Amino acid sequence: QVQLVESGGGLVQAGGSLRLSCTASGSIFSMNPMGWYRQVPGKQRELVAGITSIGRTNYADSVKGRFSISRDNAKNTVYLQMNSLKPEDTAVYYCNLYKGAVNYWGQGTQVTVSS
Repeated sequence: QVQLVESGGGLVQAGGSLRLSCTASGSIFSMNPMGWYRQVPGKQRELVAGITSIGRTNYADSVKGRFSISRDNAKNTVYLQMNSLKPEDTAVYYCNLYKGAVNYWGQGTQVTVSS
């Protein structure tokens, strides 16, 4: 039983910033690997940023240096700070949690970057 809810998406101009949040349900939240993925029409969902069970982070080359993933375990929340946004960042962004060999997904939040 894992429920993930994303928020923070919206419409911004190129060069702007957004901060996405993903909150997991329940009173217990383990130190599971989590991440942010994105998907555009006609393309496969791809990893944007991940944070491991020991706090190690990794990023897609396309967002490295612009995006930052972090986690607040007390709030059962993972964040994605997105700076210097580009039109090619436009996508539906999904929160992911890996637990018990199962991938759990949020419903997604739309990010649109205008040029």
